[in-house]
Order: sequence, then structure tokens, then C-alpha cells
Amino acid sequence: MNNIPLKSRLKELLVDYLVILAYLFLLLIINLGFIFFLLEEFPEYTELQTQLLATFTSVIPIIFVFSYLDYFKNGTVGKRVSGLKLTYKNRNFSSSLIRNIIKFLPWQLGHIGVIHGMYNDFSITSIIIMNSGTLLGLILIYMGLFRKDKRHLGDLIAGTKVEQ
Repeated sequence: MNNIPLKSRLKELLVDYLVILAYLFLLLIINLGFIFFLLEEFPEYTELQTQLLATFTSVIPIIFVFSYLDYFKNGTVGKRVSGLKLTYKNRNFSSSLIRNIIKFLPWQLGHIGVIHGMYNDFSITSIIIMNSGTLLGLILIYMGLFRKDKRHLGDLIAGTKVEQ
């Protein structure tokens, strides 16, 4: 049983979301500066290039930053602001990394589905990928908010738990 108030979990999610938005905004500014000042025009990317760009500039850095914060600081900015911390059954960085890969997998599936859809007129494949990401995201949120122990799939696999 974990008695973390719903308000604390929602505050944690909101703060972490704002941190991610700040990073993405900074990434946008850097990208636009690069395009306007160095390239002087918008490049045309293939679907593969777009997939790799989205993965290596947004998802992977966020996974590593959140894994670093969870492992070395006992939690992300949102956890610390909310008075929460991450605990481990067996403390190692790979547990933190696994937890965050699973946590951000819905976001990556969303990227894959939308990008594939933009290049392929939102085929059934892109819709299935997007919807699987949405479904997984909803499952993770539901588990983290409403399970008695407040653990989501990443926590169960990685042997971690968020506590007050």
C-alpha cells in the first residue's frame, strides 16, 4: 500500500511535463536558429531521417536525463517539488533506465505513428502505432495514479517505487 495523495502525483506529473516542454522549446529555438542562420531554408527529410531526428533529439535525451535524475537525485524535478522520491529494490542505473524507457515508450510510439502517418497519409499502420502508444500511456497513468502501490509497468519491471 502506498498512500501518496493524488494531488502530489498530479503535481509531479505537471512539473515534469513543464520541464519536458521547456526542453522541447529550447530544442525548437536551436533548430530554428540552425535552419535560418546556417541552412537558410527548411530542409526536406525522408521519413527515416525524421524518425531518427525525433528519436535522438527528444526521446533519448529525455530518457537519459530522467534516468540520471531518478538514479543520482532520487527523483525528477517533479518528484522533488512534490516531496516524492524513487526507491529501488536493487539500486542500479539500468533499473532507472529501464523504468524510463518504458515510461516514455508511449511518447516514442506517438512519434513513430504520427511521422509515419505524415509520410503515408495516415495509413492503418500509423493509426495502430499511434493508438497503441495512447493505450500504453493511459495504462501507465492509470497504474501510477490508481494502483494501491502506485507502481506503473516500468516500476514493476525495474523494481522501483515512488514514495513520500
